[in-house]
Amino acid sequence: MSVHILMYPYPTPGHIIPLLDLAHKLLHLRRSDLAVTVLVTPDNLHLLDPFLSSSSSSSSSSLQFQPLVLPSPEPPATPHPPRRRLAANVRALRDLHLPLLSRWFESHPSPPCALVSDFFLGWTHRFARERGVPRVVFSPSGAFGLSVNFALWRDLRRPDEESMVSFEKLPNRPRFPWSHIPLIYRNYEVGDPEMELLREGAIGNIESWGIVFNSFDGLERAYLDHIRKEVGHNRVWAVGPLLPAEADGSAGPVSRGGPSSVSAGQVLTWLDACPDGSVVYVCFGSRAVPTQRQMDELAAGLLESGVRFILCVREANRGGHAAEGNYGAVPEDFEERAAGRGLVIRGWAPQVPILRHRAVGTFLTHCGWNSTLEGLSAGTVMLTWPMGAEQFVNAKLLVDELGVGMRVGEGSEKIPEAAELARVLAEALRGDLPQRVRAKEMSSAAWNAIEGGSSEKDLSDFVRCVDEQRRTKIHA
Repeated sequence: MSVHILMYPYPTPGHIIPLLDLAHKLLHLRRSDLAVTVLVTPDNLHLLDPFLSSSSSSSSSSLQFQPLVLPSPEPPATPHPPRRRLAANVRALRDLHLPLLSRWFESHPSPPCALVSDFFLGWTHRFARERGVPRVVFSPSGAFGLSVNFALWRDLRRPDEESMVSFEKLPNRPRFPWSHIPLIYRNYEVGDPEMELLREGAIGNIESWGIVFNSFDGLERAYLDHIRKEVGHNRVWAVGPLLPAEADGSAGPVSRGGPSSVSAGQVLTWLDACPDGSVVYVCFGSRAVPTQRQMDELAAGLLESGVRFILCVREANRGGHAAEGNYGAVPEDFEERAAGRGLVIRGWAPQVPILRHRAVGTFLTHCGWNSTLEGLSAGTVMLTWPMGAEQFVNAKLLVDELGVGMRVGEGSEKIPEAAELARVLAEALRGDLPQRVRAKEMSSAAWNAIEGGSSEKDLSDFVRCVDEQRRTKIHA
């Protein structure tokens, strides 16, 4: 294979899944000279099963998609506090994988001509440069979120007046309360080796050869142009929304996530019995777990609203984390009181099929980027309740710039009272909402981008540029 691309996701489902969706898109370009290797740890290997099973039916396909399984770091003897956990995980991955990856490169008969790696893995920029191959950042966040990230780490921003942080150079000159800035940055301390590793990684992202976004031009054109200006080149590609195979019309469903208390078939059968646009879907993503106070107000609001709903509940022992360290449980009598109009899913929900079902009209979300894109592509009204990371940036995009959303809560600072939440839930299902009109427009723009539009063109251009770089190196 001439164009061999190594993909290296950060090993959590929310980062692995969109990169696998990118791999799926690449392999369906039908280029016989393109091969993809995905680096994965043993505990996440099951996420590749659909690709491996489809490849096994064809010898040519099996050559085009291969896993590279490297071990997971050993759990630390003493658990790291939450404020240091990401930095410790990144360091552990680098220390363990760097020598293994080096040996794999050196021994491979046809080593990769490009490395696409997650933005948490900025250390791979130096690794790729030392081997003379371009490193491409994969951003599972949008261009707005990464623009804020770049400005923070490059300039080491701190609050100005009234504990607000201003971004004067960004489009629309956004401002955020200090508490809405990602925690990993707020915890940054000059001279702390692990925190310095995060900053070095962010600078490595800025200096990398290219960036691929899970976004599309019609969604974030101003911020994509800003990123191009910041990095000083045009090797910035928006190829999203990256959706699972069953949602984009391609053959072969892609398994996602983990175990669930309710099968996808049961969920869709339940939705089939509901009128069009009558259901609110509530999910806080693969990591966030509401605190008990948040869960109590949410459950009471759902009951008081009288609306039909699906509530996806993550469980703390599945890797979630609550902002205040306590884990919210659904009240014992909640399901009994909601019988007939509410469905509770414990574990993973088949989110994309749910959002695309005709019965679902509104999505109450933590505003993680995967959920944001899935909601936008489905044309649902978005009720925003960001919990952390870049989710406050995404909520601002949805509400203030795109006009497809309504604010509900903000982490643990602004928890809606049950009565107010009930009012908003009922209002958000109205068919004549201006946000619903805008949501349908954004859904059309998303599908147009991936069906022959800007995202499809960017994907092809990305492969073309990688191939040109490879050929230039050969003839140098």
